[in-house]
Amino acid sequence: MSREIEDNIQKIQQRIAAAAARANRDPAGIRLMAVSKTVEPERILKALDAGITLLGENYVQEAREKIPTVGRGAEWHMIGHLQTNKVKYVVHLFDWIHSVDRLELARELDKRAGQHNRRLNVLVEVNVSGEASKNGMEPSGVMELVRQISTLPNLIIRGLMTMPPYSDNPENSRPYFQALRGLRDEISAAAIPNVRMDELSMGMTDDFEVAIEEGATIIRVGRAIFGERHYPPQ
Repeated sequence: MSREIEDNIQKIQQRIAAAAARANRDPAGIRLMAVSKTVEPERILKALDAGITLLGENYVQEAREKIPTVGRGAEWHMIGHLQTNKVKYVVHLFDWIHSVDRLELARELDKRAGQHNRRLNVLVEVNVSGEASKNGMEPSGVMELVRQISTLPNLIIRGLMTMPPYSDNPENSRPYFQALRGLRDEISAAAIPNVRMDELSMGMTDDFEVAIEEGATIIRVGRAIFGERHYPPQ
């Protein structure tokens, strides 16, 4: 099992390097997140042994059970939809929140982070595709949401996150990644105080190479690292 996960990570790193070369990018500017949702702690620890430094979880209850078991050997990122009533649990578990999509949630994160004397890195989740089934702020509202969040003292806005519609063809994701990059550039040009637009969290197992070509700085990969899921889903 250990060798399988290590081999998978090495192959992904090679693909990251090749995609970066095609885009004339430094691969050091692209971080690989292992999405560990429904993956049991033993396999997560093997990924850490193989060099993974970012772990992404989707479900608060599952994270509450796993993070104490796995430990703090990596940055933990909350990448799933976050209900406001679960914020009290996430502020001491996670280093980054990728799924901030409304002011109410941001205010609760800020309040709870302050209670724990923490400053949280957050990304604004954008529903670039406009799909009703997707979470995220519609693009037209993102600039104003960023301005509002920028006034909250315990949150650090680091960039944007999106998830394009599922497709068998990775090229179909490209326009959505381009749109997120364009929105990031627009917000950067606005020079809003206390806002850092240095991260684009986009691209998963099936389309991360296209995402890298379009500027991704964090790619979220689960299946290509861990294979089939084994941990009981929530």
